[in-house]
Amino acid sequence: MKTLRAIYERFSSAIFRALAPLGFFGVFALAFIDSAALGMPLDPVVGAYFFSARTHLISVVIYVLLAAAGSTIGSSVMYVIGKKGGEAVLHARMSPERLDRMRQRFEEREFLTLMVASVLPPPVPFKLFLISAAAFQMSYGLFLLAVFIGRILRFSILAVLVIHFGPQVANAMGPLLRNHLALTLGIFGAGLALLIVWMLTRRSRQAA
Repeated sequence: MKTLRAIYERFSSAIFRALAPLGFFGVFALAFIDSAALGMPLDPVVGAYFFSARTHLISVVIYVLLAAAGSTIGSSVMYVIGKKGGEAVLHARMSPERLDRMRQRFEEREFLTLMVASVLPPPVPFKLFLISAAAFQMSYGLFLLAVFIGRILRFSILAVLVIHFGPQVANAMGPLLRNHLALTLGIFGAGLALLIVWMLTRRSRQAA
């Protein structure tokens, strides 16, 4: 296990060094590739970007937004696959019972289901949720919005953890989110509500 972890960390470091000259675009490209095709060591590499920019809040915010945007746009590839292949694609990857559960989730609360899946790290099968959303006829606009919000939440949490505890905390991202998902979503929801109230108040004052 220690050997595998060492290999994984070296691989992550090598990717970070290779993408570092690309600046902000490196984060976007990595997140795009991770969602569109190959599974990449996303958290450790993006976490390294956050840590390198920890003294510049604006840079960290830009990294969060670009990582979320890259992941969202890359997810469109899975959406096209789900639209063209339909449920036949899912039948090849899921048991009938699991497929029925997935269909029920999207029928009852498609936006929340995809948003939460976008927050959680592996081993949650993110791409399977993306394909399912398309196969179960989720609109493309809601699809993009759910993924984007979920990814912003995920990368924001990662940025805060990495800046406070160091880049090594990226490897603990999975257990943290799985064990404290409800609390995490609650804090994010409260923060988003406060931001909306502040923006509306500011706009009304400017209008007055």
